[in-house]
Amino acid sequence: MLQEKINCLKCKYFYVTWDQKFPNGCKFFGFKSQYRPSLVVWQTSGQECHAYTIKNAVEKDEQTKNYL
Repeated sequence: MLQEKINCLKCKYFYVTWDQKFPNGCKFFGFKSQYRPSLVVWQTSGQECHAYTIKNAVEKDEQTKNYL
């Protein structure tokens, strides 16, 4: 099982598609899915998503929380 749950919404490769059947997409791996891409990667490979990279905007938000 995943040690730390990956939040695809914070990943720079995640995108929302227009396809109602497959609304979640991963630009890194180039696929669309009904489920979050990190879950699909886990189910198919048995490993965490190694492409997970936090978006710059999210990094900035996380850094500013420490100063508040």
